[in-house]
Amino acid sequence: MNFEEQRKLLVNRLIEMGILRKQEVIRAMLKVPREEFVLPKYREQAYVDTPLPTLEGQTISAPHMVAIMCELLDLKVGHKVLEIGAGSGYHAAVCAEIVAPIDVPIEKRGHVYTVEIIKELVEFARNNLKRTGYDDRVTVIEGNGTLGYPEAAPYDRILVTAAAPSIPPPLEEQLKDGGKMVIPIGDIHSFQELILVEKEKGILKKKSCGCCVFVPLYGRYGWSK
Repeated sequence: MNFEEQRKLLVNRLIEMGILRKQEVIRAMLKVPREEFVLPKYREQAYVDTPLPTLEGQTISAPHMVAIMCELLDLKVGHKVLEIGAGSGYHAAVCAEIVAPIDVPIEKRGHVYTVEIIKELVEFARNNLKRTGYDDRVTVIEGNGTLGYPEAAPYDRILVTAAAPSIPPPLEEQLKDGGKMVIPIGDIHSFQELILVEKEKGILKKKSCGCCVFVPLYGRYGWSK
């Protein structure tokens, strides 16, 4: 299978649907090889616009949802990004391709920190990112994502890839003034709302950006297993 051709066809469909608009997001999704971030048995389905199973009952988000979240975040070169829920590492790689492209001098590149609570996924993401050349721009941390990652705070952008009952207070605190966060909020047994959060002078402005379905966010400020 010609994965590069499949990738182009998918990206073109997302452009035609009006989901992909920003050139930097289009370029990133054309470059990051999703087939390297899925389980081997799903490689041939890598460019079907659907979530796919990974490890421990988790999923890799559908490409259209990755595109939507990256567009909402308005990522720029040099941004420091916190992702909650590394999963396979694919979404972090797409973010890194935007904030830290390889053709930009090292001192001007941003960085992505991604926190994952499931040990098996931590190793899966690290291996995928290393194999595809993103491990110098993405740091995978094993931990409770609802606590964020204070060691590298504050962040220009925060991306949450699991559904929370509400916005975890540590993430509010770790978002830089003028920063943006995208997070799914809602019950784990039904649809959730994708919320865009903008922080201005310490005040959070929230906007609903439509329905979505994500796996639950577990941890101190998330759901209990």
